[in-house]
Amino acid sequence: MRAVVQRVKSARVKVNGKSVGAINKGLLVLLGVAPEDTSKEVEYLAKKIVGLRIFEDGNGKMNLSLDEVGGEMLVVSQFTLYGDCRKGRRPSFVGAAPPELAEKLYEEFVNVVDLLGIKTETGKFGAMMDVSLVNQGPVTLIVESK
Repeated sequence: MRAVVQRVKSARVKVNGKSVGAINKGLLVLLGVAPEDTSKEVEYLAKKIVGLRIFEDGNGKMNLSLDEVGGEMLVVSQFTLYGDCRKGRRPSFVGAAPPELAEKLYEEFVNVVDLLGIKTETGKFGAMMDVSLVNQGPVTLIVESK
């Protein structure tokens, strides 16, 4: 699994002009799934992202995690994270999981984060989405399960 994690003041996702998920302070997670991913990767990545110490403490140091600041998470499926642009000009997406597996593990990821006590919102799997955010910092990280 691969995730682009952005620390945000706020984030929202719309489908056909209608808001389907929104958060205040927290993390926007763009989540990609590979064909070989399993529940093991889901568990690892969810715990890793929730525990990342990327929020500032009273001294201005990135020393606090999402749960320590009472933050929220917006999770958006993003198969294009596995796009391979090394050959030609059109990305190849053969490195992305088939939709059935990707959706199952995406939903499992959201459930694990929720069980970890984080208020979680989502986009709509497989839909054309408009994502807006106010990136705080900016802080943007790539986190992988491998």
